[in-house]
Amino acid sequence: MWRLNRRTVLGVSFGLISLLSVLLLRTSSFIAADTLPREISDDAFWRMVSDFSEEGGSFRFEFMSNELEFQSVIPALKEMTKPGGAYLGVGPEQNLTYIAAVQPKIAFVTDIRRENMLEHLIYKALFEMSSDRADFISRLFSRNAPGGLNDKSTARALFQAYRTAEPNVQSFSRNLQAIKDRLMKDHRFQLNGEDQTSIDYIYRTIFNAGIGLNYSGGGFGGFRGASYADLMTAADDQGQARSYLATEENFQFVRQMERKNLIVPLVGDFAGTKALRKIAQYLKDHGTTVTAFYTSNVEQYLFQQGDDWRRFYQNVATFPMDSSSAFIRSSHFAYENGTQSFKVLRRGNFLSLVCPMQDLIKAFNQGHIQSYEQIIRMSN
Repeated sequence: MWRLNRRTVLGVSFGLISLLSVLLLRTSSFIAADTLPREISDDAFWRMVSDFSEEGGSFRFEFMSNELEFQSVIPALKEMTKPGGAYLGVGPEQNLTYIAAVQPKIAFVTDIRRENMLEHLIYKALFEMSSDRADFISRLFSRNAPGGLNDKSTARALFQAYRTAEPNVQSFSRNLQAIKDRLMKDHRFQLNGEDQTSIDYIYRTIFNAGIGLNYSGGGFGGFRGASYADLMTAADDQGQARSYLATEENFQFVRQMERKNLIVPLVGDFAGTKALRKIAQYLKDHGTTVTAFYTSNVEQYLFQQGDDWRRFYQNVATFPMDSSSAFIRSSHFAYENGTQSFKVLRRGNFLSLVCPMQDLIKAFNQGHIQSYEQIIRMSN
């Protein structure tokens, strides 16, 4: 029989305490990293929309993206980032494709236009009411669903089937009322009369244009780009279709997030003092980091508006991030192959680019960022 002396007992005790401390620290870290809600109540969701938002600003309102190449960066984005965390974005429907790609636990879409927030609420209602992609497209454009479609149909097959579908005025009226009822009666979101008028206008524009809907709602503002069908059937550089309507899995992932109130649309200015900082504090409070932040080409405008670019990066610096956090941006500018020549792309063309958030913010904090060109230099 062996005997423990006091020194051995103390050593064992201290060893156990140390081991327990490590385990507690690891457990605490795990809990802190997993406190994002799995579902947000309707009341909490609307409080976030109301309390995090700023006053709306003026910028021409567009109903959809004009960035046909926005899926090209998804393979690199998926390699760079990790699932979970928070997705941040700006603008309309392209966010849904990026959300399907990076699979965050929560998403915030912040845009200076209140109409953009309302458009996302329309999408939310349609996702919740639609059982699958064919049903969703039918409700979005108020066209009767063609036969022969199933959960294995490609996006191209889906939109090819809807190409000859006739607009249905009765369906439009029913769908519009169902959207409002879903938002205001079921969820009890406090939409005022002006909001409801905007919802009428947005949904009618989508209905009138159908799947040929393009940037500026079918031609408003003098810019004609890719159609909605073009964006949904586009592919990455390897030919893989990645839109949120490309597969039933993509659609259902976004649908579940919408049904759980985990895609939160906000009204906010990237250079403002409230919306982005409120999101940053929320993420810190829940112990999570930013997975991806899609900025479209907003930064280009910020560099044209005095110190707005500086205020934006000061806001971004408050976000919890790690080495995998990535900016996604689109740009009219690019470098010529093999040169350092900075050129403007042909009108209507965009490049989609990714950039590590930590690297850019570090460069900004060190005073190395002074121009939009430097932002593009740091992006691939």
